[in-house]
Amino acid sequence: MSLRLYDTAARAVRDFTPLRAGQASVYVCGLTVQGPPHVGHVRSALAFDVLRRWLAHRGLEVSYVRNVTDIDDKILAKAEAAGVPWWAWAYTNELAVTRAYDVLGVLPPMYEPRATGHVPDMVELVQRLIDRGHAYAVDGDVYFDVRSFPEYGCLTGQRLENLEPAADTDTDERKRDPRDFALWKAHKPTEPETASWATPWGRGRPGWHLECSAMAERYLGPEFDIHGGGLDLRFPHHENEQAQSRAAGDGFAQYWLHNGWVTLGGEKMSKSLGNTALVDEVVQRVRPVELRYYLVTPHYRSTIEFTDAALAEAGAAYRRLESFVRRAAERVGADAGKAELVPEFAAAMDDDLGTPAAVAAVHEVVRRGNTALAEGDDEAVAGALGSVRAMLGVLGLDPLDPHWTAAGGDDRLTRVTDGLVALALGQRQAARARKDYAAADAIRDQLAALGVQVEDTPQGPRWELSR
Repeated sequence: MSLRLYDTAARAVRDFTPLRAGQASVYVCGLTVQGPPHVGHVRSALAFDVLRRWLAHRGLEVSYVRNVTDIDDKILAKAEAAGVPWWAWAYTNELAVTRAYDVLGVLPPMYEPRATGHVPDMVELVQRLIDRGHAYAVDGDVYFDVRSFPEYGCLTGQRLENLEPAADTDTDERKRDPRDFALWKAHKPTEPETASWATPWGRGRPGWHLECSAMAERYLGPEFDIHGGGLDLRFPHHENEQAQSRAAGDGFAQYWLHNGWVTLGGEKMSKSLGNTALVDEVVQRVRPVELRYYLVTPHYRSTIEFTDAALAEAGAAYRRLESFVRRAAERVGADAGKAELVPEFAAAMDDDLGTPAAVAAVHEVVRRGNTALAEGDDEAVAGALGSVRAMLGVLGLDPLDPHWTAAGGDDRLTRVTDGLVALALGQRQAARARKDYAAADAIRDQLAALGVQVEDTPQGPRWELSR
């Protein structure tokens, strides 16, 4: 079965055929670093991280670019309110975003360009649009002329006459059409001089939509395979990106993929609504790997309602997988068995990254693996272990991956817990050796009261947190 992906532009699932055989080029809209990231932000990064891993598993060489928007109206406003330079505000939040990606096991992109580092590319793109008759300058602002491009609205299936005026400037009366959007914004006296660049039209800064078009072309060329981002970016951001890039002569993205929202209380999680769950805070309550499991298990186009109960349920489900992997690795060795995906998993992933069915396939193999463990069938245990680790690796969830086993992945609290439980089990073993079974049972009961379940095996005692 070939990989099929839902293309927003086609409004249908399509066979994925890359422009260049054996390669895949992907551009994903990163965050505007106006504040620290919440769970809704990182869902997009995780969804496209899984896409990237699956493309690589299928043997494609993946060129993956994810940008940082570090100049924006909101960044300027929030920095001014905080009394700090805008660039310091942006960089502080960029570090927070990187920290969130890292703690959740998101692979770093091939390149992560900042908007402020690509102003010459943006100026060149604007000039091409002016020369082609698709843009015009007015007193230092430059607008895209939507009526000059008949395809405008095709990405989201909208007709120009039904669209509202663009809301990215306060100077609508100077536009040829109220729906024209800003490519370049003239510097305002109220804004810092450092937030502007010299151009043929005067000092100013780029419009948001322009940035991604210029950076995508810079690193992936005038035509590339996949453009990804959150559902909320379809309009106007991605519609405007496509319009300006194609008007400038580029083929731009061949497939458009959009991930669904994370909601809180039934509303989209967003800073403006004040209903966010910051990643830095959530990973203090749950292990990062469990948060990742919670966010990648639903289909990437579905909506996730963020609740503590759902998060706890996801954590328990992941621990069942983790328990099998660790028990099997103790029995037959971590690298036993072939890293083979079961057909159900591969078929699910090829069907528009169907992670719900893919994860169900992992749980089924774990069920069979647990039976093999109980029956002492080491060959079957090894086969299940190799398969489970391979499938979880595609999802970035392999419990034995160094990212999750390293100190940075499990954090100091987890290492202390491991050490204290090991100490208690050592005391229990010593009590059993001297035939003080009452003391041994008391230790086991105390651990159980704390949620630590102990199992005696031929290889010695092992433990896990109760579900």
